[in-house]
Amino acid sequence: MDHLAIRARGITKTFGDVVALDGIDIDVASGSIHAVAGPNGAGKTTLFGMLLGLATADSGELEILGSRVGRRLAVPGGVAGFVDGPGLYPSLTARKNLRALASLRGYAASSIDDALDQVGLIDVADDPVRGFSLGMRQRLGLAAALLGTPRLLVLDEPSNGLDPAGKRQVHGVIGSLAEAGATVVISSHRMDDLAALCTEATLLSTGRVVFSGPLAKLAAEGGDLDYRVVTSDATRARGVAGGIRRITVLPPTGPAGATAPADAPVDAPVVVRGSVEAMDRLVSGLVGAGIAVRELAPVVPPLEAAFLALTGSDEDEEDTR
Repeated sequence: MDHLAIRARGITKTFGDVVALDGIDIDVASGSIHAVAGPNGAGKTTLFGMLLGLATADSGELEILGSRVGRRLAVPGGVAGFVDGPGLYPSLTARKNLRALASLRGYAASSIDDALDQVGLIDVADDPVRGFSLGMRQRLGLAAALLGTPRLLVLDEPSNGLDPAGKRQVHGVIGSLAEAGATVVISSHRMDDLAALCTEATLLSTGRVVFSGPLAKLAAEGGDLDYRVVTSDATRARGVAGGIRRITVLPPTGPAGATAPADAPVDAPVVVRGSVEAMDRLVSGLVGAGIAVRELAPVVPPLEAAFLALTGSDEDEEDTR
């Protein structure tokens, strides 16, 4: 069994009548990139606060980097990150923000430019942070976390506000840290972000763990999915699909869910519901019938479908914890 960077058993936290965490168990292996996901109000912020020493549990056991965390606001050395966005001084430049943090925590000032360069902010190092976009602030928060050469990095929504280039850079930094032996715990509302980085995930809902394990296993929890199929002959494709075991052909729809017109193009998409194995049989059936398959893709990605199935969430609620 891999050494654990985080071991939580029966962690409970309440705020008045609100139960933020309800006896959760979590294991995070050292050197892994572990996702923590869940709908708004699931308890992610509370959990991340505990991992960063900003909150304590009411009950349960929490070990971080092999050290037992008690009832005081403290975590072992080597833990860094941010929750609810990085705390920054708007009037200071990016470099001066990191210099102030390095002085406060006893980090070497010589690492500041390297951290800024890693996150792609070295060219704006002397610009005031008040003019930074949300994505730039997120990257500066990551640079701040890198100053102390962390063994455990806890990042709340690190891809929030990033453009594709910034996201690729941040993902590269996180991947490099894990390759060097650090453990990274991240949250995101975007399941594709988590899939690009993580192999393991813990899914929270109403303060409880509803899934913990490999992302591949999580994807399988979504059950049958709806697939969009584009072929050279939609009418014949519907007929083939209707004759395949465990496939449901859904009614044709147009824009915004309206019924598709009778004169829809011959290559209009067909939407079917079934398992991955059923889709394999569908492709074989279409090819056998001489129908060209131009596209076959899930309407909702498997990880997102599993997320919705396990949490029953549409992500519309306000995030309070």
